[in-house]
Amino acid sequence: MGFVAYAPLGRGFLTGAVRSVHYLPLHDFRRTSPRFADANLEQNLSPLDRIVETAADLGVTTGQLALAWVLAQDGVTAVPGTKRRAWFEQNVAAAIELGPVTIAAPSAAIPVGAAAGGRYAPMGMASVQE
Repeated sequence: MGFVAYAPLGRGFLTGAVRSVHYLPLHDFRRTSPRFADANLEQNLSPLDRIVETAADLGVTTGQLALAWVLAQDGVTAVPGTKRRAWFEQNVAAAIELGPVTIAAPSAAIPVGAAAGGRYAPMGMASVQE
């Protein structure tokens, strides 16, 4: 049995493009997400910056590194959503081989449970089975 990663780019966070919710459209879901709240987002940017550096060293985008990391996990695949053809093409290009040291870098930068803020506000979490 396999596992399909939902929102493998962390709703855009793991692309490195979202550094403040103030630049998002007014009705963007992320404005209500605890992980994107100002204090939590600020705390989450520090580990992300280590992933940005690793991606730059590899000559790939941060999103490509994040997707390649997901694809390197045993039994896991990713179905990233996208609104733009260019982002789709970047996502497809994420099918790159990563060595063991490179695979370990994102895990070390953002270990399980390290993200500040919940996935959803309390009402949203009530509908999620963990």
